[in-house]
Order: sequence, then C-alpha cells, then structure tokens
Amino acid sequence: MNKLLATLIASLAVTGAFAQPAASAPSTPAAPAVVKAQEKADKNDAKAAASEAKVDAKADAKDAKAQAKADKKVADAHADATKKVEKAHAKTLKADPEDKAKAQAKEAKTTADAKADLKKEVVKADAKNIEKHVDTAEDRAKADIKTEKVKAEGAANVQKAAAK
Repeated sequence: MNKLLATLIASLAVTGAFAQPAASAPSTPAAPAVVKAQEKADKNDAKAAASEAKVDAKADAKDAKAQAKADKKVADAHADATKKVEKAHAKTLKADPEDKAKAQAKEAKTTADAKADLKKEVVKADAKNIEKHVDTAEDRAKADIKTEKVKAEGAANVQKAAAK
C-alpha cells in the first residue's frame, strides 16, 4: 500500500512538472501606430456591422409589409370570387324551370371567370411580393459587401502600420 501511495505521489509530482508552461520570452509591445490602427479598424468594423444590422432590420420590415399586402390582396380576391359565384348560384336558384339550363350555363361561365380572375390576382400579388423580396435581398447584399470592404480596409491599414 505504501509503495502504491509513493508511486501515485511521484507520478503527481512528475505530471505537475510537465504541465508547467515553458518560460516564454517577453513579447515586444505593439507599436503605438499599430494599436491606433487596430482600434480604428475595430471602431469602423463595429460601425459597419451596426449599419448592416439596420439595413437587415429595414429589409425584414419591408419583407413583412410586402407579405402582408400580398396576403390581403389574395384574401380580397378570394372574397370577390366567392361573392361572384354565390351571386350566380343565387340567380340560378331563382330562375324559372324553363330558363334553368340557361341560368346554369351562365353560372358555370361566371364561376370559371371568377376562378380565372382569382388566379390572376394571386399571381399578380405573388409577383409583387417576390419583386419586393428581391429588392430587399439586393439591399442586404450591398450592405454585406460594404461591411466586408470596411473590414478588409481596416485589416490592410493595420498591416500597413505594422510594416512601418
């Protein structure tokens, strides 16, 4: 038991010695110009990121507004189509027995026209929604490019200051 305890203590001391980091040479402090360039680059990066976040928020709002507008147009188109179909059906029900076939044919035509108008309105609303979405995607891409450009310029300025 004592041998085991002695072995454990010895291995612990050896492990502790290996775990010690090697004494490193003191690092040279960064030149003031490099520090200043780095601070300026960080400040500009933060500004660009905030600007990009603002553009993203505006784009999200535009997307939501366009989607709501498209949904409203589609709902209105559905309501109009339903109203036309119901009105045509009511006329068919009121028609005299001898005019029933003619009224049913007119109802079928009105229903087909209402469905066609509905499809047209839905496609039109979706197209406008997609157009707005593409515009906001373009805005986001431009903001992202601008942010990347600012970051690259900052990194270049820091490297330039370090090279002096």
